[in-house]
Amino acid sequence: MGKRARLFKFLQDVRASYWFLPSILVIVGLILAAGSEWIDRNADLLPMNLPDTLIDTQADGARATLSVIAQSIIGVAGVMFSMTIVAVSFASGNFGPRLIGNFMRDRGNQWSLGILIATFVYALVVLSSVQDATEGVDQYVPQYSLILALLLTLVSVFTMIYFVHHVPETINVSRISSGLGTRLENQIRVLIDGRADEEDGNDWPDGPPTARLTGTLSGYIQTCNIDRIHTLAAENNWHIRMSPAIGEFVTCATEIFGIWSTEPVTDDQRNALMGCYAVGSAKTENQNPAFMAEQLVEMIARALSPGVNDPYTAMDCLNRLSGALTVASVYKDGLSAEEGTRFRYPKLNFAGLFAVSFPLCRQYVRPDDVTRQHTQHLLENLAEVARPADRHLITSELAALTPDSTAI
Repeated sequence: MGKRARLFKFLQDVRASYWFLPSILVIVGLILAAGSEWIDRNADLLPMNLPDTLIDTQADGARATLSVIAQSIIGVAGVMFSMTIVAVSFASGNFGPRLIGNFMRDRGNQWSLGILIATFVYALVVLSSVQDATEGVDQYVPQYSLILALLLTLVSVFTMIYFVHHVPETINVSRISSGLGTRLENQIRVLIDGRADEEDGNDWPDGPPTARLTGTLSGYIQTCNIDRIHTLAAENNWHIRMSPAIGEFVTCATEIFGIWSTEPVTDDQRNALMGCYAVGSAKTENQNPAFMAEQLVEMIARALSPGVNDPYTAMDCLNRLSGALTVASVYKDGLSAEEGTRFRYPKLNFAGLFAVSFPLCRQYVRPDDVTRQHTQHLLENLAEVARPADRHLITSELAALTPDSTAI
């Protein structure tokens, strides 16, 4: 894994992290405090001044007001963070630990925490600039900064109201399955659109690869810069094969790339190619739609467990899987795994997506008559609209779902 891949992975992790957006808002709060204080010290440059009734606060009053704002905001922020942790714990226990990332990446939670923390920081910075009148020093009260602090407090109040409404929504099972299903369908469309632009139609060289590149770390492949690999193959007249699929677990002995080249592959070229992928400690949704299907299957398994016995949640998740498979079969030319000219890798196709969806649910669905009948209905509808090449998979699964079937 090279520097380019590490940087790309880091940027993805940062964008999906819980701390990034609140940290940015804290910096915005500091900048806002510095800007408002500059306005207070250069108020004569303003085109118009506020009425005297709004800018006549004394130092003690300003200090008390800012102290109350800071103390209240940080207290509310602590409660909000606790509510987030409770929601994450509830979701992890009821829907599966792999769904935690969906809650940590939730923009509503991040904006809410960030606005409150930024307001707290702003109030502290402005508070430190308030000065009492002493011998040789005039009283200084940042009037405009104080007014802005009151406005930010008002924004924080509405943010708290929104957050209290938003947290129950984040653990609503229908919202979770809907979010997964929507992202799954969108990624499938992106994959199909992207593959339409890939080159095709060239003979693949015979014989073993000239060079084999093995991994340096153990973990799951989280990202792969496919465009960059195509560029390297074209520039160096290579044919490249990537053995593991995106999302697959690799070790330090796993062959990642095989290169067919007419000239020896240099160390710089090896490093450039190895820098096109990155591994991590867990699977992610990036470039890996199958992972979202697996999350829906996990929700189905938990919903149909004896301790929960919630067939309606399972049926909702099955609906989402059916919708994604419909897109994979009927959108444009469907999700196919056509081989490229110079770069080949395990591409997700309809068969691969289907294999990680309904067949994995079978052992949980078959014992429950309501869910099994609903699954059969979904598969029958899917078979009607699917491409002819995909129908045999669907009909086979329908046969395996019948109560007297011995398929596992």
